[in-house]
Amino acid sequence: MINTVAWFEIATDDPQGAEKFYGELFGWSFAVDENAAKGGMDYRLIGYPGAEGFGGGLYATGGASPGHAIFSVAVADTAATCERVEGLGGEVVFRLLGNSNGPDFAYLRDTAGNLFGVFTPPKAAAEA
Repeated sequence: MINTVAWFEIATDDPQGAEKFYGELFGWSFAVDENAAKGGMDYRLIGYPGAEGFGGGLYATGGASPGHAIFSVAVADTAATCERVEGLGGEVVFRLLGNSNGPDFAYLRDTAGNLFGVFTPPKAAAEA
């Protein structure tokens, strides 16, 4: 659904430790994201017990960025949402548009400085 929280991401320089921690704590399972791996990124998809599909991701930063845990909102158009954020006084921290290994996405800050993400699901991108 567009404009709803649809994904979360945990970023860490210790992905094995995070898998162990969250796997034991919540019973989550982890699978390599093959599309991300093709692009050289260590990204693991997170599944929940009893759920179909995946609900989040674990990003291995390799120390290139600080650890974080954020929610992401599915939007119809990532680029347009970035423009709206800036118009409302927020900040675009990072954006990746035209991503051949996954959906368009961006990390943003709201006016209070909170980090969150947006992404355009493939179906929404095709309809836009």
